[in-house]
Amino acid sequence: MDSPRYDVVAIGNALVDVLCHKDDDFVAAQGLKRGLMQPIAPDAAVLLHQAMGVCEEVCGGSAANTMAALARLGLRLAFVGQVGDDRLGRLFANDMAANGVDFPLPPIATPTGRCLIIVSPDGHRTMNTAIGASEYLPPAAFDPTIAADTAILYVEGYMWRTTEPRAASQAAFRAARAAGRRTAFTLSSEFCVREHHDDFVHLIEAGLIDILFSNEGELAELSGCADFEAGVAWAAARVPLLIATRGPEGAIAVQGGERFATRAEPFGAIVDTTGAGDLFAAGVLAGLARGSDLPTSLRMGSIAAGRIIIETGPRLPADEDLAALIGTRLAG
Repeated sequence: MDSPRYDVVAIGNALVDVLCHKDDDFVAAQGLKRGLMQPIAPDAAVLLHQAMGVCEEVCGGSAANTMAALARLGLRLAFVGQVGDDRLGRLFANDMAANGVDFPLPPIATPTGRCLIIVSPDGHRTMNTAIGASEYLPPAAFDPTIAADTAILYVEGYMWRTTEPRAASQAAFRAARAAGRRTAFTLSSEFCVREHHDDFVHLIEAGLIDILFSNEGELAELSGCADFEAGVAWAAARVPLLIATRGPEGAIAVQGGERFATRAEPFGAIVDTTGAGDLFAAGVLAGLARGSDLPTSLRMGSIAAGRIIIETGPRLPADEDLAALIGTRLAG
């Protein structure tokens, strides 16, 4: 097989995260459910943004956060996402370029999407997303040879929300599979699994997914099993590699009937859990793309997740050497 151009290509929503810190009374007053991620209409997003007051704007989106972390680890990357021809769209495109991530699609007239994140005092986040331009990622604009030219294609479940991104993602899976490349899929959120349960099960049972990323709640929604071990058994029988996180209890992986586990890797008190799953995926994907064994890759994910949750937001400080940090922990 030819050596691919990229180590990882991701398909995901191109969003700008808008973060603020508020107490749970504010969350309740806005009619929101604490700790959940849910879609929000554009007009409602404007009102919530105004109510949030002074905020921090950080480029985000689940898979985009993963790519930013992978860039810190020196991988060859491309991100396929759609932005608008506006200030936030230029902010996002410049961020990809600064991280050395290829970003092939031109902007469109629809406004760039944003995710409004309210961080509670205990670090949990309530996320409300207006998808914007990302709802219109057209299959015709995406060159499927990009998906065939990567060691691992990584797609976020949020792409199933609307017709065009769903079709683009399905075409990418088929292109990667035809080229003999590995495919990875993240379930993204419990809400996402509830909304698209049958589609996700179909993807899995059609054999299009090599690596499935989930957390404990998402796995329960997907499998229909409230018991974690029953959910693991259900999913592990259907995908070559299942990876499931359990917060402070660490994470597990099941491959070929063999199970591996890694502990949580705390670096201090939790400040904000935003991006924990995204950074976990980055660590795992970096290990797998570079040929590390599964236990090492799993621990790399746990280290990256443990580091991000002592920061506000889903991105590490600009001067953070994630590769050195992971290397030090692995050697310790």
